Amino acid sequence: MPTLFGLFVVLVSVLGGFAMAGGSFPILIQPNELLIIGGAAGGALLVSAPGKMRGRVFASLKQAFTGRMPTKEEYLELLKLQFELYTFARRNGAVALESHVGDVEKSDIFKKYPSFLKNHHAVDFFRDALSQMVNGTVAEEMEQLLEAELDTNHEEEAIPVGLIRTIGDALPGLGIVAAVLGIVITMSHLDGGPEVIGHHVAAALVGTFLGILLCYGLFAPLAANVEIQNVAAGKYLRCIKEGLMATMRGSAPGFAVEFARKAIFSFDRPTGAETEKACADLKNSGAAK
Repeated sequence: MPTLFGLFVVLVSVLGGFAMAGGSFPILIQPNELLIIGGAAGGALLVSAPGKMRGRVFASLKQAFTGRMPTKEEYLELLKLQFELYTFARRNGAVALESHVGDVEKSDIFKKYPSFLKNHHAVDFFRDALSQMVNGTVAEEMEQLLEAELDTNHEEEAIPVGLIRTIGDALPGLGIVAAVLGIVITMSHLDGGPEVIGHHVAAALVGTFLGILLCYGLFAPLAANVEIQNVAAGKYLRCIKEGLMATMRGSAPGFAVEFARKAIFSFDRPTGAETEKACADLKNSGAAK
């Protein structure tokens, strides 16, 4: 919804200013210019995005409208989950986690944290890491494994964002192509009088207008939106990684959770007091045992 509202503000501001200056909206309706720009941009995408990347680009564009970033409450829930898991492992041994890792949906621990279970990428990441810990992977190897996965995720997510930016950057140039073609058409109507020539020149300039507007008013903001969401998703995974690594190095559950908390951006990070209270409540309820 915020994305749609932002694009609406862009469109209303541009068209509103045009109308205030006395512009006529019918002249902006140029299907031929839109076909040239849109068709050329679509073709450029087909050339630039081989294999499964085309699907990833469209998925990323959809993400800009439907995606969301983890909230402070969800981070606090993740910290509580980690505290409960690490306390359980400290008291019962890492091998005891096997029953919980095998089917997280049925786990008495995991099912208490629904916001985490909805994040399927994070579930897979944490489950695989805990499975490695159960299997006896040492801390140094675990850190290399998790860093390799985080790096791969980052590279994978950066490709569609880069393609969106590439297409967006090409739009002003494609708008000029459409405008030049419009001028070519205008030159064939030089005997039509000032009114006819003026109409064709205005129609040609619409191509440049559309190319610049679509680049800076649509594609560039959408690419930035997706990029920020990807960074936030990466932080959620890094929160898991830092807590798990602290546990594997022998830190107490409370201190491991503090490592995890420090990996969160400051504007989403629960305070130390909030985290301590949440963990204390788990202890007092008997959940962390």
